[in-house]
Amino acid sequence: MYASVDGGRVPIRMWADPSTVEDAAMGQLRNVSNLPWVHGLAVMPDVHYGKGATVGSVIAMRDAVSPAAVGVDIGCGMSAVRTSLTASDLPDDLGRLRRRIESAVPVGFDLHRTPVNPAVVHGVGGWDAFWRAFGELHPGVRNHLDRARRQIGSLGGGNHFIEVCLEQGGADAGRVWLMLHSGSRGIGNELAKRHMDIARRLPHNADLPDPDLAVFVAGTPEMEAYRRDLFWAQDYAARNRATMVALVQRAVAATVPGTRFDEPISCHHNYVAEETYDGLDVLVTRKGAIRAGSGDLGIIPGSMGTGSYIVRGLGNERSFQSASHGAGRRMSRTKARKTFTAADLADQTAGVECRKDAGVVDEIPAAYKDIESVVAAQTDLVEVVAHLKQVVCVKG
Repeated sequence: MYASVDGGRVPIRMWADPSTVEDAAMGQLRNVSNLPWVHGLAVMPDVHYGKGATVGSVIAMRDAVSPAAVGVDIGCGMSAVRTSLTASDLPDDLGRLRRRIESAVPVGFDLHRTPVNPAVVHGVGGWDAFWRAFGELHPGVRNHLDRARRQIGSLGGGNHFIEVCLEQGGADAGRVWLMLHSGSRGIGNELAKRHMDIARRLPHNADLPDPDLAVFVAGTPEMEAYRRDLFWAQDYAARNRATMVALVQRAVAATVPGTRFDEPISCHHNYVAEETYDGLDVLVTRKGAIRAGSGDLGIIPGSMGTGSYIVRGLGNERSFQSASHGAGRRMSRTKARKTFTAADLADQTAGVECRKDAGVVDEIPAAYKDIESVVAAQTDLVEVVAHLKQVVCVKG
């Protein structure tokens, strides 16, 4: 499903029915399409209202980047690992497996008592150089080093999760996968907020239709400082997920000895990349979108009761080689809490070993768009590799 909508300086390329997108979100898209630096704007089928820019938007800019269009969870994304297990190998008591994972990975506001030894994270190096670079970040975060170290390998709350999933259909039906969703934790949030505040005060942003769309422009010290901190935080997020993958693998192997694991699939969905389109070097911001270059493997999760998809990108240049990052919310957290009860959550997550209390009602499946419809709307962006359904879901 593709539609081109008049925006302003550039058309709004949409993989969503414009009539179904809330007015506030359409207003944000038009604001972005009118920015002086914008080269192009693509909108994913999971689009919904966000801060400054919608979630589910891909913005290509010339010599500029908007920190609010990246979001406060810099580098947030997904990782997935196929295991050697099948459904029959899992313990009858999935609660025991869930508790073992929760013991290995702190959730919510919790963090590790001492930093995780990076030696457990196979295939990820450069830790000494990575932590040395912390001293070059924005001065306002430099007293957060200990917390940042101890949050590596922790989940967070909200829509972040760890799941044990079963592949649906095909020759590998019943194969067990591990999946998780998290980002740059507290340090990414601290960096993002500081740079967003700096951008709002710059003179060239004074007349923007929305102060939250304030940008940094190339060749300025503010842009260089943001790029430094941005790319560090994106690296932090990737290392955080890699550490959690290692910890979850150990928890599963302790439960089912002899388990083997494939190489992880990992993708950011709140980030900036330097790419080239139409012969121009641009900064591409994906806020709630994944890269879907030709052959790129990606992950499109649903909600905690509906399943997820492993996909392969088709390299569609019209979308700036992007696809959706998930189902996308159709209801705010506040409205979900007012609309549904813990009993509703239990009904909608039947068959899944997970929290079913009032504290996570805002994550109820009905608060999200239909994942099958979202995937069906982007068949020209990705092809499905595997359809997964969770049997265990860990949330903060």
